[in-house]
Amino acid sequence: MAYELRSARYLAAEALERAVSPGDTVIDATMGNGHDTLFLCRLAGEAGRVYAFDVQAQAVENTRARLTENGMLGRAHLFCLGHEHIAEKVPGPVAAAVFNLGWLPGGDHGVTTRWETTKTAVESALALLRPLGVLVICAYPGHPEGDRERENLAALLSALPPQSYNVLHQRFLNAGPGAPECFVVQKQRTKEGQTA
Repeated sequence: MAYELRSARYLAAEALERAVSPGDTVIDATMGNGHDTLFLCRLAGEAGRVYAFDVQAQAVENTRARLTENGMLGRAHLFCLGHEHIAEKVPGPVAAAVFNLGWLPGGDHGVTTRWETTKTAVESALALLRPLGVLVICAYPGHPEGDRERENLAALLSALPPQSYNVLHQRFLNAGPGAPECFVVQKQRTKEGQTA
């Protein structure tokens, strides 16, 4: 099979497939239309649990319908809440957390994720990660809040101690302004198998 260099979303899915096993607990921090929630439900299996968040009722309704249609609703806890509430609602540890920043596809572009709440959510997700768990974030620059989130996110993740986390940042240099970028953070373990 030929190797194909593909999008930020493809890298995100690949990282999640490698990190999540049946029975795991995982987080979809930005439900949107439920594509990632469904993907995580499939990876986590019947014994796993997906905790999914969105501030927009339409996103929750769209996700509920998608999961119901695919027979996966019983694997998910859907919250019409901002992702800054992750720490209150999700029991740890988690195998993975995924964020798609920006706005609801097909929705109001005036309603976007905001750095202040994204920062809280990212920090909560990092604290909940188990050893070798991953945090996957797709950032969408090209609009003022998206640029602000991407810049602050890069600074936050760059400052994580390498003894505790590995951080990857993927962007296509020739894709033009506004192209999605992907951040993947994996929690380290020590030689004894414990978190650093």
